Amino acid sequence: MSSNAHGVHLIELQGVSKIYPGAEGGFRALEDIDLTLPPGELTAVVGKSGSGKSTLVNLIAGLDRPTRGAVVVGGIAVHTLDESKLAAWRGRHVGVVFQFFQLLPTLTVAENVMLPMDFCGTYPAEQARARAHELLARVGIADQANKLPATLSGGQQQRAAIARALANDPALLVADEPTGNLDSRTADAVLQLLSDQARSGKTVVVVTHERDVARRFDRVIALADGRVVGQSLSEQRAAAVRAS
Repeated sequence: MSSNAHGVHLIELQGVSKIYPGAEGGFRALEDIDLTLPPGELTAVVGKSGSGKSTLVNLIAGLDRPTRGAVVVGGIAVHTLDESKLAAWRGRHVGVVFQFFQLLPTLTVAENVMLPMDFCGTYPAEQARARAHELLARVGIADQANKLPATLSGGQQQRAAIARALANDPALLVADEPTGNLDSRTADAVLQLLSDQARSGKTVVVVTHERDVARRFDRVIALADGRVVGQSLSEQRAAAVRAS
């Protein structure tokens, strides 16, 4: 699944369950999920706390493994990869944006963005630095490149995290509550950045508590008690599907 293979990229979950060990059979975070997401969509995953939202995106991103079932991303059976292959696949093909940014505090913003490129060896050092600055310009914080993360506002740190997630030009972006710590205006800007990535052909999956999801997202998946209880398409996306 190369960075220019966005057109064939999709996500398919088949009979996926996730059970975390514990007393009385453990905690069932997801139960028998069947789900297919086409390429180039901005998808929201919504539901109450404990409904399985974060577990779902962690399985899609290869950050966790299903107890049973299959997770296929871009034709790759992610659930079958060993740890080293999984880490290599994730680093090259998935960008992850966390609620709490997860920027390394002792590195500059530009160095944080360079980390995925260093890990995967996708660009030589000078090209990696130039690409980091280009990505920071794209998300509107080029002037913060040489600062430490702690000196940035929450919105600026989230923009830096998005730039880092884009470092290796992944086909898939997942974001777990990326606006949870931001004011409404900054949240709007961050969601617009993620929407722009979907419009450029990436598949973007966002766990969110934002209320106005129907207007913002192509597809909304509702979870409750570890199951998909609803799925809807925006009017624009539904019309495109009918026309295809």
